[in-house]
Amino acid sequence: MICVNAALNRCDLFFKPMSHSIKPLREAVRPTTIIEAERLSKKLGARVTIATETFQHTGSFKFRAAYNLASKIPNRRIIAASSGNYGQAMAYACSLLGKASIIVMPHNSAQVKVDAVREYGATADLVDVRVKSRASRVNELASIYPEAYIASAYNDPLVIEGNASLGEELCAMARNFDFIVAPVGGGGLTSGIIKAVRAAGRDTEVIGAEPLIANDAARSLREGRIVVNETEPQTIADGTRTVSIGHHNWEILKDGIARIIEVPEDQITQGVRLLFLLANLKTEPTGALSIAALLTEPEFFRDRSVCCVISGGNVDPEVYRNILA
Repeated sequence: MICVNAALNRCDLFFKPMSHSIKPLREAVRPTTIIEAERLSKKLGARVTIATETFQHTGSFKFRAAYNLASKIPNRRIIAASSGNYGQAMAYACSLLGKASIIVMPHNSAQVKVDAVREYGATADLVDVRVKSRASRVNELASIYPEAYIASAYNDPLVIEGNASLGEELCAMARNFDFIVAPVGGGGLTSGIIKAVRAAGRDTEVIGAEPLIANDAARSLREGRIVVNETEPQTIADGTRTVSIGHHNWEILKDGIARIIEVPEDQITQGVRLLFLLANLKTEPTGALSIAALLTEPEFFRDRSVCCVISGGNVDPEVYRNILA
């Protein structure tokens, strides 16, 4: 089946399920793409290196976590809640491993992400989050399929372990960055990177970039406990529309993340535009959060060596067109 949205950096021009053999994670993932961003560096006043996961399988870093989890559990069915990237990554991972998956998604998820989940062979279960939370719907499905594994997009040691593979790649580079900046939603990506940096014995500081209107992780750090949003925050960075960070992630983040920069919505869209204009890179708003963090606090990063993790590139065409316009 031809993937109609391949031009959106999903990179798999044809979806052909492989034989159901289990490859080690390092063989299953694509190495992250490194871009030495000279024009962005000049614009932002820092020495910027981009590590982009837009060319990862299914277009985001989430494949690392999804494949690691799906390949290491015995369950033949997986249920997950996702705004899109984790859902399509899990759908693809399950297709490679011969497993079934149901992805609970908000009713207003980007259509490209809903389409991708279905194209990769999973069931996209859409829920109006104004009426019922994704967690409530997952619980309903768990009662229908008691044999299924409930796969969190971030609050799972196997997810953190999978995401650490990106940090391992960054630590294997000859350069010792001052900072690695990555988006924060549920905390799975930053937790994994922190674990890898610690294991490598690097002194690089990991910094989170979080939308100001979805700043539960930043508030959690300030209060010394997990702070929960009353509803899913409707930031343009849809990959961060979580009600809270996970408790597995909190145990790592509370003393492992250097700080979290809270990014206004206009800086997120500006980050998307700069990546297009100065790095020839298409990204979704969540993916641009690391660049937006540098825009938000330029003096903090000035003249420092910064690795900006671009987490994914799956953006609705209309949303992307409006941002660029």
